[in-house]
Amino acid sequence: MSRTAAEFLVETLEKTGVKRVYGVVGDSLNGFTDVMRRRKSIDWVHMRHEEAAAFAAGAEAHLTGSLAVCAGSCGPGNLHLINGLFDCQRNGVPVLAIAAHIPSSEIGIDYFQATHPENLFKDCSHYVELVSNPNQLPQILKRAIRVAVAKRGVAVVVLPGDVALMDLNAEVPEWIVPSAPILRPSAEEIGRLADFLNQASRVTLFCGAGCAGAHSQLIELARKLKAPIVHAFRGKEFVEYDNPYDVGMTGLVGFASGYAAMKNCDALLLLGTDFPYRAFYPEGAKIAQVDVRPEALGNRCSLHLGLLGTVEGTLEALLPAIREKTDSSHLDDALADYRKARKDLDALAESGPNSTIIHPQYVMRLVSELAADDAVFTCDVGTPIIWTARYLKVNGRRRIIGSFNHGSMANGMLQAIGAQAAYPQRQVISMSGDGGFSMMMGDFITLIQTGFPVKVVVLNNGTLGFVEMEMKASGFLDTGCDLKNPNFALMAEAMGIRGIRVEKPQELRSALGTALAHDGPVLVDVVSARQELAMPPKTTLDQAYHFGMFMMKAVLDGRASQLIDLANVNLKR
Repeated sequence: MSRTAAEFLVETLEKTGVKRVYGVVGDSLNGFTDVMRRRKSIDWVHMRHEEAAAFAAGAEAHLTGSLAVCAGSCGPGNLHLINGLFDCQRNGVPVLAIAAHIPSSEIGIDYFQATHPENLFKDCSHYVELVSNPNQLPQILKRAIRVAVAKRGVAVVVLPGDVALMDLNAEVPEWIVPSAPILRPSAEEIGRLADFLNQASRVTLFCGAGCAGAHSQLIELARKLKAPIVHAFRGKEFVEYDNPYDVGMTGLVGFASGYAAMKNCDALLLLGTDFPYRAFYPEGAKIAQVDVRPEALGNRCSLHLGLLGTVEGTLEALLPAIREKTDSSHLDDALADYRKARKDLDALAESGPNSTIIHPQYVMRLVSELAADDAVFTCDVGTPIIWTARYLKVNGRRRIIGSFNHGSMANGMLQAIGAQAAYPQRQVISMSGDGGFSMMMGDFITLIQTGFPVKVVVLNNGTLGFVEMEMKASGFLDTGCDLKNPNFALMAEAMGIRGIRVEKPQELRSALGTALAHDGPVLVDVVSARQELAMPPKTTLDQAYHFGMFMMKAVLDGRASQLIDLANVNLKR
């Protein structure tokens, strides 16, 4: 049966189970988008920027585990996808990008909007290929889909606009997408891991996103080993809930108890995490690691033992060989540390009846209390990540999405769009910073275009907060961080979206409740404290020295008022 290449492309996506494509239309995409218009089987989600399209597709893939698709027209259009696709690739989510290209006859002669996308996308994908002839499309497209799904990452099909309109005599195959394989270490390796854990006296488990689906096995392992469980941020949604052995997080957004539980162990087992910050790993402990990615094994620290396998399958095989320990002193110490750290953190999330300052910890605590049990949360890179990590309560149904590995600003609202498209009946809340929100503010209009009822909570503190803290901690005067913001709530109202501005902490609970109950998109503009400190788990002498240097420079530079504000925000609760 003869069909155009664009028709083959859309029919293949249909059979793969794709429900929507995120993107911005353009002439080189016309063949593709017109087939979707005629067939009405796949929705076109009209974004205002292609970067937003890639972030939205990545959020859908994160939540569903299935292939999501984004598209950009030739030249600048598909180049805009790159930052979002880097995030998808580094988050390990299956995304296919359709990068439309200039007419095939004009490639290589410096035509209008000419680029070489087959080269430009290499660093953010597992597979990228140019379709120079329509007869190549079936093989290239099928391979791209299989690679994106099986390798959990990005694949890019570069398709010139004229090639998309050419005839193709090919049938869409019956089988396209592989199922997830079962990956489990050998019995010999399982035995070695059991010996490693049985012989240790103080075991700590450090868990990441690879622990998804392994909650019960993880809890049973911790029970037998009397081991505290520390989690990375990406592991929070899968590990923290219903977990009597959880002692919190470590790393730059973690807190002291997680740091101590790792530093005080004699054996550390890494499960499904490639946690990047080497300074937080223990110096004297032996370390074992389980991961499905060979490149992750031993990537951050030297290993005593490394095993390739899923966490769930590996622990199922491991548990019968683990001898139950009787000495719980290491666990008891870690839990005591956690209770103290948690009490100190929770004290910062209170607001007195006479308070005049809205602390971001209080904002996140209230959002967590008021949100639905199955809400999806997205959080911008920067201080929103810290407050989400420390104060959002998970329960096995709530989901969290962020740019945790790529660390891109402006991800929160964009990922919320993809989450809401995938699950229109679920509550989706974006915890946005004022810097991140304003960076990609154009796609706020997409909420009107699509009708998606996303709730956007903007922490409006007038600065690039995390960058400002990094500068101060390094002894630099904060420079170029100020944000002169509009009244975001009035801006939202002007666009036809419900806007609520909160300037007093006494108004916050009511405002958030109203926003979450509203049948449609809402922006809550929370005028929050600028000088809020977010201390890492362990403050070094070097950090204290540099922070002191900042304070001295601030006085010499005539910024003593900053220091007064810093004291008022953090010492007067």
